Amino acid sequence: MTLPQYLSLATLAGMMALFIWGRFRYDVTAIIALLAALALGIVAPADAFKGFSDDIVIIVGSALVISGAVQRSGVIERALRSVSRRVTSVRGQLLVLTGSVGVASALVKNIGALAMLMPAAFQMARKSEASPSVFLMPMASASLLGGLMTLVGTSPNIIVSRSREQMTGHPFGMFDYTPVGACLFVVGIVYLAIAYRLIPADRRAAPTMGEALDITGYVTEVTITEGSPAGGETVDAFLERHEHEITITQIVRAEMRSAPHHDDVLHEGDVLILGGEPDALERVIAGDRLKLEGEDRAAPAGSADDEVGVIEAVVNVGSVMVGETAGRLDLQARHGVNLIAISRRGERLSRRLANTTLRAGDVVVLQGPLGLLPERLRDLGCLPLAERDMRLGTSRRGWLAVGILGVAMGATALGLMPVAVAFFAAAGTIMAIGALPVRDAYEHVEWPILIMLGALIPVSDTLRTTGASNVIATWLAEVAQTLPGWGAVALILAAAMAVTPFLNNAATVLVMAPIAATFASDLGYRPEAFLMATAVGAGCDFLTPIGHQCNTLVMGPGGYRFGDYARLGAPLSVIVVLLGTPLIMFFWPLR
Repeated sequence: MTLPQYLSLATLAGMMALFIWGRFRYDVTAIIALLAALALGIVAPADAFKGFSDDIVIIVGSALVISGAVQRSGVIERALRSVSRRVTSVRGQLLVLTGSVGVASALVKNIGALAMLMPAAFQMARKSEASPSVFLMPMASASLLGGLMTLVGTSPNIIVSRSREQMTGHPFGMFDYTPVGACLFVVGIVYLAIAYRLIPADRRAAPTMGEALDITGYVTEVTITEGSPAGGETVDAFLERHEHEITITQIVRAEMRSAPHHDDVLHEGDVLILGGEPDALERVIAGDRLKLEGEDRAAPAGSADDEVGVIEAVVNVGSVMVGETAGRLDLQARHGVNLIAISRRGERLSRRLANTTLRAGDVVVLQGPLGLLPERLRDLGCLPLAERDMRLGTSRRGWLAVGILGVAMGATALGLMPVAVAFFAAAGTIMAIGALPVRDAYEHVEWPILIMLGALIPVSDTLRTTGASNVIATWLAEVAQTLPGWGAVALILAAAMAVTPFLNNAATVLVMAPIAATFASDLGYRPEAFLMATAVGAGCDFLTPIGHQCNTLVMGPGGYRFGDYARLGAPLSVIVVLLGTPLIMFFWPLR
């Protein structure tokens, strides 16, 4: 081996040691590794930042934006609601989520399936009072296993299919991967349902200032519109359908207020005073197509080009709002803002918003142009609270995000465009139509993850540029010559699994597929089993957050550390090797 090759392996080994040590945050560790590679001369200055233009950075960043828009829409949550009502245990919910993402990953790209179903994991975590980290890493692993089942599930399968076509003239078909992939998927799901406890219980995403706010008892005012599912329902049926996440404190019909009774029937045009958490209120309003009070009021003059948003604020002592009602203040006409919700500690409000007398200490949700809201808050004598995700009163066109994601995944499945282009176009379209406000879109991107990826790609690529990967491939070929057929298949599978974190899964197949073909030819075996082992190994990086986009996607939201992946993934990797080898040889005989 040459000196640059030794330096490449030493740099990667030192980087892995820093990741495992955990002294520095993962993005800082990646930066240290890149700086070391530059200082040692194994990464040229001209190539130092090429990682930031790599497809994986675009795919992960775009997927996070798309996932945020899907989460905002609540469509997936509503689709799984009937199941989640019956499944209340963490293990049961985990089986539902991992099974769903695995099956979806067989039909579309696994990164897209995971992005689509991540919001459901957060919803189930809230209901079971568990950390989302319990679900997210197992879902990422399940998406990798599910992607093994079909040609379009993951990139390695497509590349291996082309390699077989070049060698034999016959590519792998859509479901040639299914027998091996389905068996591994079923066993993997069972393992994840048992072994999820290996994930440290204290893992959570970095908390925000907004999470310190314990403001849940908001009330808001809505009108039942034509075609709303609420029309014709009894109060009991309405509350039961929404799992009692919200309450009805008053019903206003023909300007007459009445307290709700369980058998009262709701009608189109009724005004409901709803109480509950902001997220629950938003889900009910969006899902039942209810009209929020003030949502159709025109924006104030001069603010047409400004993004409309909402803000939480506390009514200060001495505020002009103290002792007044929103109706008397005429907030929209005088100040250009709408009052859309109120929270008062220790009291259950039941009057219409316009008629509720405000007090010092009340927490209000005001809607208006984001550029004008700070000035309006000063004029009104309100203090803004720490920022948190507040969707109440914002655009509810988020359901379009699911359709846009479906188009993007369909385009990739049909080969019309690369994954990176499709996801980038989907994320851009989502922001352009307002399904996710631009400001929120940037907040959903986990920037430390993208920094880590951009810095690590040129470092990992030194295996190829220095020729170290060729040396490793030659050594593997020499070892395989001495092994029986099953041992050679297992070696290829394990080697592909080990190399993937450093070369990414697509590059691993490009490196390992020719080696697999050489094995088959030299040993007098058919190439299919070795190519299938390459695809399985390259598609199953359970040990690190950097080998596959699915693992990277959940790292920030789950609050995971680098070493957490090996805790759950090492036993699963062993299972894949021990079970995958005989399965591959059974369905794809060596002779």
